[in-house]
Amino acid sequence: MKKYLLLIGFLFISASAFTQDHSAHIQKADSLVSEFFSEHKLPGMSISVYKDDSMIWSKGYGFADIENNIPVDPSRTLFRIGSVSKTLTAAGLGLLIQDDVLKPDDEIQKWVPEFPRKQYPITIKQVSGHIAGIRHYRGDEFMSTKKYETVMEGLVFFKDDPLLFKPGTKYQYSSYGWNLISAVVENAAQKPFLEYMKSEVFLPLDMNNTVPDWADEDIEHRTKFYIWRNGTNVEAPYVDNSYKWAGGGFIGTTEDLIKFGEAHFDYEFLNEKTQKLLITPQMTSDGKSTNYGIGYSTLQHAGNYWVGHSGGSVGGSTMFLMNKEHRMIIAYTINRSGASFDNLHFRIADIFLNSSE
Repeated sequence: MKKYLLLIGFLFISASAFTQDHSAHIQKADSLVSEFFSEHKLPGMSISVYKDDSMIWSKGYGFADIENNIPVDPSRTLFRIGSVSKTLTAAGLGLLIQDDVLKPDDEIQKWVPEFPRKQYPITIKQVSGHIAGIRHYRGDEFMSTKKYETVMEGLVFFKDDPLLFKPGTKYQYSSYGWNLISAVVENAAQKPFLEYMKSEVFLPLDMNNTVPDWADEDIEHRTKFYIWRNGTNVEAPYVDNSYKWAGGGFIGTTEDLIKFGEAHFDYEFLNEKTQKLLITPQMTSDGKSTNYGIGYSTLQHAGNYWVGHSGGSVGGSTMFLMNKEHRMIIAYTINRSGASFDNLHFRIADIFLNSSE
């Protein structure tokens, strides 16, 4: 597997050390986020913004640990990034496509022969774009507390279930589809999935603070996780996300997400053809756009086209968006379940884009 070493220049800055060019915009954005943080009574939050070929703003709000008054540090505090994990995994899948190890239209059983055949064949591209008919969570599966040692074990939840519809005819979001994608990646790369993600994605992009969320291990700088109950933030129940690394099992910092996003502004890591494949929305058989490519959601706001993903997890809410035309990235994480975003990302974008164009 070809390795890419990107020389990414980052300015790791405190709230008081921003460049003069953006100081007024940053002050306005900081006021907006402070108001949002207070209004929603959040426990802790991190935000990082990239523009003009550098990270121009990175700040923590509130606490990673309320009880012990440990503040959020955007360079070190590890949050559950939820389904943003799909976007990171998509990069790993993209490298295998780019190196012609596998093809997006390969049937799943070519790489995961243990996965039972269904009433219709399904492809890697369909599964990764949520049009294969694989189901999402049911009941209390989202609250799983069991540790799963391998990605193959994580297929147990859904592998024997029938497809919900004929592949390609509908869009229905499925995190379990990405369990299957992790098995594809592992078998195609001939390397355990987590090892592959570390060696081929995280280390080349200097994402040293993006790791699996091992629930039964003490991980330095990992935030505590909260839910909102009876008008206050209380610690979230214990969950073990080892059954779904690819679709929702990583933890990391907003500054690492900025590094990941910056790698998409040139073509050293993922070439132009591969990036286009990943971010281009798929179509259902009736010709309708799904607004979802391979691990990337697509959004439009104020005439601008954004790609990325949101993430929801037990004790975590995350947003990661890139705008390639303006070379801008917005990443924020919250250590509480179900936080309302209130379009904060687009309100921030409006400050920097509308004020500076």
